[in-house]
Amino acid sequence: MDLHQQLENIGAAAIVVMLNKLLKNKIMETPTQEVFNEMKTIATNIWNTYDNEYGYVTEKLDRINSIENIQDNGMVFYRMFDFQNQNKFKSAASLETLSYIQNNL
Repeated sequence: MDLHQQLENIGAAAIVVMLNKLLKNKIMETPTQEVFNEMKTIATNIWNTYDNEYGYVTEKLDRINSIENIQDNGMVFYRMFDFQNQNKFKSAASLETLSYIQNNL
């Protein structure tokens, strides 16, 4: 292995160690039941604006209804959408829910 490859490997290893330390320090919050319920309602409302001709909406709603308020599961409601629907999601959310989302991105 030449010097360039060795330096690249050391750099990558250092980055991995640093990221692991950062991730260990990042504690994902469990939302209050109120925030969890609000996020669930917002996600449901957004999916209900779509055509369900092929059962896609039903599939998503079944997924939403199966999620329990454990650790950061509430973020699934937000992350299941593209950026445009995430903006709709945020525009329908309370300040408490917006704060929860921001703290768990």
